[in-house]
Amino acid sequence: MRVGGGIGGIILLVIVFLLNSQLGGGSSGAGGSGGETTSSLESCTDGAAANHDRSCALVADVNSIQAYWDQALPEQSGTAYEPAVTNLFSGRTDTGCGPASSDVGPFYCPVDKNVYLDVSFFEQMLQGQLGARGGPFSEAYVLAHEYGHHVQDLLGQMGKVRTQQGASSDAVRLELQADCYAGMWSKHATEVPDASGEPFILDLTEDDIARALDAARAVGDDRIQQRSGGQVDPDRWTHGSAEQRMRWFRTGLDQGTLEACDTFSASTL
Repeated sequence: MRVGGGIGGIILLVIVFLLNSQLGGGSSGAGGSGGETTSSLESCTDGAAANHDRSCALVADVNSIQAYWDQALPEQSGTAYEPAVTNLFSGRTDTGCGPASSDVGPFYCPVDKNVYLDVSFFEQMLQGQLGARGGPFSEAYVLAHEYGHHVQDLLGQMGKVRTQQGASSDAVRLELQADCYAGMWSKHATEVPDASGEPFILDLTEDDIARALDAARAVGDDRIQQRSGGQVDPDRWTHGSAEQRMRWFRTGLDQGTLEACDTFSASTL
């Protein structure tokens, strides 16, 4: 994955570092649970910075994802897209859904409509404990999945969740749909333009897509149960199996429509 063009402008992102109870924050946009504004992201102005710095790459990903949904959501659903704030934190942070720590992993909070991501997740959990190959586009997949939850919130799909566990539960359907929405953005990632008209992401290779699929596989419920030394128990699933998560990401990647991602109407997940 290569990033091009300018990557400032539309992003709403807060960086929060909470270590040893000492707070310091940075913001390139607006709002969130950060401290005072700093110049943490001032260097994230172009593709060269994004191609050499993980934080700047995440900035480019968020800009691309939000720019895509700003166009695709009203076109396909008639619903206007409302930008969300991405909070990158380390250690712990406070959210509209309550306090969160590094153990929680990436998540979307529908109360404050923010995306939260611990900056250590990719190396310590995704590549470490979960054994994913990693890479820039595997990280982009994680962000796109969480923004998929934001899209679900805007469309009212979160209100459909009644059953919280089980292979065919509403919770699993919600998560697989977010994977599918991540695939939708991935299909068009090299077409989404920045303010100057140049794509945020210049190219995606087969290896990039393979790494995103590998990340989806790594966070499958059955894979996590196996790696933790337990038995595979579909009755306890909340996110779907590795095969399901890869397949629904691929569905969004291949078909690129909200209709194709309707997991709540799917007879087979």
